[in-house]
Amino acid sequence: MTNAFYLDELSLEQTASRAFTVDDAAIRAFADVSTDHNPVHVDEDFAAKSPFKGRIAHGMLLGAYISATLAGDLPGRGSIYVSQTLDFKRAVRPGDEVTIEVTVKAIDLKSGHVTLSTLAKVRNKTMLSGTAVVIAPKRPA
Repeated sequence: MTNAFYLDELSLEQTASRAFTVDDAAIRAFADVSTDHNPVHVDEDFAAKSPFKGRIAHGMLLGAYISATLAGDLPGRGSIYVSQTLDFKRAVRPGDEVTIEVTVKAIDLKSGHVTLSTLAKVRNKTMLSGTAVVIAPKRPA
């Protein structure tokens, strides 16, 4: 889904969500793109001996899914990421379906900045929470 909301079309508590399946291919592609080949992500034997008892997805992969939801759904096309906080609560594992939820919490019409809460959930459990600030596109004059 690709939406584009202009700044003046946004409202407090407006939400969007998008689901992603975290499969082995996504984890390996993210490892390659980021050059983060930490064995807890890519080596099952190593990860089995870790506190996680198995492989986990990169936390920043969830950050990328948040970015995709902001750019694709709310505010959508033309929005510009300014900042993001991430509070990791639980590990996401290969095969998990992650639902990203973003909710508008504040709108500054003068600066164009929109603050959104961000959540990543697996089976209705919060895996990550945070806050994003984006600049929403303004309607052309």
